Amino acid sequence: MFTDEEIAYLREQPLARLATVNEDGQPDVVPLAFEYDGTHIWVGGAGDQVRSTRKFRNITAGRRRVSLVVDDLVSFTPFVARAIRIYGIADDPAERTGIVGPGVYSRITPTRVWAWNMAGEPVGEAWYEPRRS
Repeated sequence: MFTDEEIAYLREQPLARLATVNEDGQPDVVPLAFEYDGTHIWVGGAGDQVRSTRKFRNITAGRRRVSLVVDDLVSFTPFVARAIRIYGIADDPAERTGIVGPGVYSRITPTRVWAWNMAGEPVGEAWYEPRRS
């Protein structure tokens, strides 16, 4: 699902933003550590209190469709940003040893991926189509 360039990027980034949906349909976004194992994305952490986090409550309630953004700012001047946006399906949390050690993690199976500016090029007029009057 990911290109070699995207896999390298995922493996060098320490944080992502995960969006789940609560019982009222309200999206909830949280920054977190993540791990890419070559097929799935894993999110979670150490300690049993992780099971009671909002993200895991939303997932275990059956609202398994999630969004994940992994991004970074290469430079502010010139402005250079790059990112991968992932839609996926999250499994119930399970015990495993992950990026932050033994704990409780949810496996996310990516279903759709968008990536931009993996090369880390500056943003500028060349990126945009000229407007026509």
